[in-house]
Amino acid sequence: MNLRRPNANEALGTVNRSRSVVPMSGICTKCVDGCTGKCDLWLSTFRGRELLYPGPYGEITAGADKNYPIDYSHLNIHGYAAGAEGLPGGVRPGPNTAIFPAVDTETEYGWDKKVKMKVPIFTGALGSTEIARKNWDEFAIGAAISGITLVCGENVCGIDPGLKLDGNGKVKESPDMDRRINQYNLFHEGYGEILVQMNVEDTRLGIAEYVSSKHNLDTIELKWGQGAKCIGGEIKVKSLERALELKKRGYLVTPDPEDHAIQAAFKAGGIKEFERHSRLGFVSKEAFMEECDRLRGLGFKRITLKTGAYGLPELAMALRYSSEAKVDLLTIDGAPGGTGMSPWPMMNEWGVPSFYLHSMSYHFAEKLRKKGLRVPDLAFAGGFSTEDHIFKAIALGAPYVKAVCMGRGLMIPGMVGKNIGKWIKEGKLPKSVSDYGTTEEEIFIHYAELKDRNGKDFDKIPLGAIGVYSVVQKLSIGLQQIMAGARRFNVGVIKRDDLMCLTREAAEVSGIPYVTESYIEQAENILDE
Repeated sequence: MNLRRPNANEALGTVNRSRSVVPMSGICTKCVDGCTGKCDLWLSTFRGRELLYPGPYGEITAGADKNYPIDYSHLNIHGYAAGAEGLPGGVRPGPNTAIFPAVDTETEYGWDKKVKMKVPIFTGALGSTEIARKNWDEFAIGAAISGITLVCGENVCGIDPGLKLDGNGKVKESPDMDRRINQYNLFHEGYGEILVQMNVEDTRLGIAEYVSSKHNLDTIELKWGQGAKCIGGEIKVKSLERALELKKRGYLVTPDPEDHAIQAAFKAGGIKEFERHSRLGFVSKEAFMEECDRLRGLGFKRITLKTGAYGLPELAMALRYSSEAKVDLLTIDGAPGGTGMSPWPMMNEWGVPSFYLHSMSYHFAEKLRKKGLRVPDLAFAGGFSTEDHIFKAIALGAPYVKAVCMGRGLMIPGMVGKNIGKWIKEGKLPKSVSDYGTTEEEIFIHYAELKDRNGKDFDKIPLGAIGVYSVVQKLSIGLQQIMAGARRFNVGVIKRDDLMCLTREAAEVSGIPYVTESYIEQAENILDE
């Protein structure tokens, strides 16, 4: 099976010259001396490390395209011809009551102090990337008016141009963090929340203390990997002065902007950018428990944990430690995922793929339950974008999975909506948009609804936020339809039995029955009556 072509990809701007390619290496079967390009090897001959990252960096989102042997498409959802579970108390199931608009898509997470969301989805961590910064208003306001949680990702304060530190090297003032929190809270309607994520650098800078004291946030999130896979969050920097500033703040910046040869190469134009990296975390049970206690001592009502596509020991650590520390939500992010800040080889070749990791998450959660330990609320992440993904993920991890974390699936509509507004102003609407109209009111299906709902504050809602809202509504209604077909009328009654596997391999990994074996006993009992 040729899972992907490793030496040419649109994300890197590389192509093979030949139609015949060696499957393992991705090198053209016939490599010609004098070829004018441009495969990965050809371009990296003179651009080197730049070919590790999708580009143009900061202007795109990128998702790995490796075709894993098993993924969520190997699951299908059961439909039933009778019954209705999860209707409100006192409502008798029947054709007039078990209708799809009656499906309740609300969910909640938390150990004691619960957070409700209108739809069982929330954003991926939108942190220090340029995409997150310049589209923040679209993402934040879109999440708020949709009634879902927004995750403010790592390193936001650390790269803030307006950052001011106190005498102990802790955050004293961060205008960009202030802006991000305030924009969400401006339109928050009681559903979802904004939470801030911390990695090693954020902990050193005292981010938890800052957002607790200045913004009185209820939730803080700890991070184990997946910011740029397991090597920590990173961004690219296009000025020498900025690279020097970030190194002075304590970040790892490569190539070294203080090196005279590197400075000369940058001034000559050979080096065009620098990379800012975070440090690797080192997890131990004792340190994790102490940190959770420390954060609660700062006043946080909830602590969440985001972990990446590590192997099974780390998965077990995340579940067991979160159980003992009473973590309110554990988000388990499988490979490939990514929003474009990860090195391309790591996006494709590092980590446990989502289907495998999530299947083992359920298995481990069951082991904890049988030991008498409470399993923390779970969320699954790693390449989800549609309503069937939401149902399948919740069902695969039922009853522990409360929501799905979506990265690019909730970022793209923010960017599309923003750009439609730009095209309208410039009079350059592409036909793909103008087919639906030429004004904001004609193009955006939820424009009038949101205008009526928000009154005088509507002018503060960017079109990108309306785009996010529109996608969340589509996901919500689509999920209602799927849930009604499965006779599940609220999220809490979705079961693993609602899934079947289309391949033997998927059944072996997940423990979900193969399609011709799912409900076979019930079927045979009917035939034998």
